[in-house]
Amino acid sequence: MNLKSMKKVTAFGLSSLLALSLAACSGENTEKSSGTNDDGGKKEEITLDFWTFGATGYEELAKEYEKENPNIKIKVKSSETADHHDALFTSLSAGSGAPDIAMLEIDQFDRFKVAQDRFENLYDLGAKDVKDQYLDWKWESGENADGDFLFGLPTDIGPKALYYRTDLFEQAGLPTDPAEVAALINSPKAFEEAGLKIKEKTGMPFVDSIEMAYRAYLDAAKTAYLTPKNELNLGENSEVKKAYDYAVHLNELGIVGKYEMWSPEWANAVNKGEFAAELGAGWLKGWMEGNAPDAVGKWNVATLPTEFAANWGGSYIAVPSETKHAQEAYDFIEWLVSPENQLKSFQSHGLFPSAESVYEKEEFKSNKDEFFGGQATAPVFAEAAQDIAGIGYKGEKYFPIHNEILNALKNVQNEGADPEKEWKAAVKRTEELMKR
Repeated sequence: MNLKSMKKVTAFGLSSLLALSLAACSGENTEKSSGTNDDGGKKEEITLDFWTFGATGYEELAKEYEKENPNIKIKVKSSETADHHDALFTSLSAGSGAPDIAMLEIDQFDRFKVAQDRFENLYDLGAKDVKDQYLDWKWESGENADGDFLFGLPTDIGPKALYYRTDLFEQAGLPTDPAEVAALINSPKAFEEAGLKIKEKTGMPFVDSIEMAYRAYLDAAKTAYLTPKNELNLGENSEVKKAYDYAVHLNELGIVGKYEMWSPEWANAVNKGEFAAELGAGWLKGWMEGNAPDAVGKWNVATLPTEFAANWGGSYIAVPSETKHAQEAYDFIEWLVSPENQLKSFQSHGLFPSAESVYEKEEFKSNKDEFFGGQATAPVFAEAAQDIAGIGYKGEKYFPIHNEILNALKNVQNEGADPEKEWKAAVKRTEELMKR
């Protein structure tokens, strides 16, 4: 998956358009191919259109599948995240032009669930037989609210962990061994105390940005900005307010930097060690390995406090109901995301597996990272993945609401604005946003 593409946001309101279009577009094609032999004994030649986004390496795996199944041809089309989801929304809304198979990014997923009848129920195609191979929370997030309809099979995940600079930790008198760091920073309070030591001894901020301080609690929230009924969840006792207050508190302690993720300044700070810690998902290490040459051997990874255990990123693979080859499409994606192939995707493109059995494979556990001083980071992220309780509902307007709250936090940090006034103003703006 293209990591930079994760910060791109699709156009909003498309879910509503899609839902409204369902009554107008009723031309669902229910003709399915059985894949049976024709009169000459030769299997039917079938072409499956597969829409993906980012760098997955699925093109190579598709070629392997074609060799094993000569009658199946798979046309893989890869786009940027936003373009991919926009095109899929458009085709589903029109009732024509959708692919046989489509990836769905986890932050976009809830918007597609309003159009359940535009997708095949993978439970009807054999998914029940492989359910126990995947993390429960990942699998359950691929279902509808009733749990009787499966939109997509699980692909990669993004378990979060603590990336930390060993040189800055050493200067601050903190342990540098990953197990010792995890034991020390085992609660939000301990996280704060470690940050104060970093500030005192090195003069560097602990965490890179106000957004990452905020996301410490936010990403772990069971109910973030919206409830599953699409109602705002921004009360004084909400998990969002708790995350907001924690970020404000860390900022008041002076341990939060002013870097913006993916900016040139942030990239330079990662490379030069101008902040001590990042709360990042497993995919971040791939970016670091390719973009921070001066930092080789200076970063390690440890698990976060369980209060911060969360997922950031990942995908599902679905079968739009427009296909004429639902079973063949399902058979391919079941093979594609099997534990064996998830291991291959991890090794070739860093896609972190959602199939738990991969975590026990020696090739996975012993996969040492030179960038991280020879640390085998995969088991750390595997432990983090198993600590995750679930994925909170996001809904159609997650991103614009997130931006409103984040703008409030930036005003607090950059302009010294009153946190409570900024909070109330942001809540008011989101209430107006929900009316649009």
